[in-house]
Amino acid sequence: MQRIEPLGGDEFAPRTTYLNTASSGLIPARSAAALRAAVEESVSYGSMGRDYFGPADASRAAFARLTHVPPERVAIGGAVAVHAALIAGSLPDGAEVLVPEGEFSSLVNPFAVRPGIRLRTAPLAGLADAVRPGTALVAVSAVQAKDGRIADLAAVRAAAGAHGARTLVDATQSAGWLPLRGGDFDYVVCGAFKWLLCPRGTSFLVCGDDGLEALHAGWVAGADPMESNYGPLRALAAGARRYDEPHAHYSYVAAAQSLALLNEIGVETVHAHNAALADRYRAGLTALGHTPLPAPGSAIVSVPGLTDAADRLEAAGVRVAVRAGSLRAAFHLYNSSDDVDRLLEVVGEGRR
Repeated sequence: MQRIEPLGGDEFAPRTTYLNTASSGLIPARSAAALRAAVEESVSYGSMGRDYFGPADASRAAFARLTHVPPERVAIGGAVAVHAALIAGSLPDGAEVLVPEGEFSSLVNPFAVRPGIRLRTAPLAGLADAVRPGTALVAVSAVQAKDGRIADLAAVRAAAGAHGARTLVDATQSAGWLPLRGGDFDYVVCGAFKWLLCPRGTSFLVCGDDGLEALHAGWVAGADPMESNYGPLRALAAGARRYDEPHAHYSYVAAAQSLALLNEIGVETVHAHNAALADRYRAGLTALGHTPLPAPGSAIVSVPGLTDAADRLEAAGVRVAVRAGSLRAAFHLYNSSDDVDRLLEVVGEGRR
């Protein structure tokens, strides 16, 4: 097979065979350097640095570029569940929310715990067919965290439009490697600490011009945040910035660098690279007599019956995950064909 080299140049030099991006991504060297500099700056200038909003706004603009939306449609925060809770809080009592069976809890729980919402589930493959009159919102991850299946977002969007439902897409397991046009949906949420290579504490919400009824309405939601520290807000910020949370400064200092790197490389390039590695792994598994769960085109590969390999892989310095009884590997820009071959080598040792 043709050798596949990692992308990103000198930005990555892991001491492990790291195949666990679906849990959390590696931080590029430029991001780590910026983070160290920000911490050092805080010794003299405090933990908000000398420019609290600069890195956050740069991250907002970079995420907007990755998802093909104007920066004015992007809000920043710290967790997907908080963004989803804003959307849940904006729905009227009695609203029906449709989600896939086994969907990740951060996307489901904000609707499940909000009184007055009727939560309904359907198989991922039949999600579009399950949209019906009276469905207010369809919430789905573009890529399923558990097994890597890619949702048919075009079908979901069409079905939702036909029934007057809104769409919420969680891009946490897809942004950074799977091309996505955020403007195709009513809402997009994304935890950036996985495929977007950012630290924990970075997340994004894309929302439309009609906005949301619920608000955090902290001081950063003001049109002029520095004039919104005391008393009621005089005026909300224009666009999605009114839905910002007061952000974790250090996380966004690094995020601005990580997102810039991904924009430099290009999502389409990363997609082709990741898919080729995953296909190489699937072919190797088949040769070893193992059958991965169906997830064509995905950068995530899960294999039932291989959980006994987890300890061997850990001992060999190969980082993967066990999820729902399957061994899960995730391939990203810093991986190479050597990483795939090393993974297959250790997995194959169980047959000896």
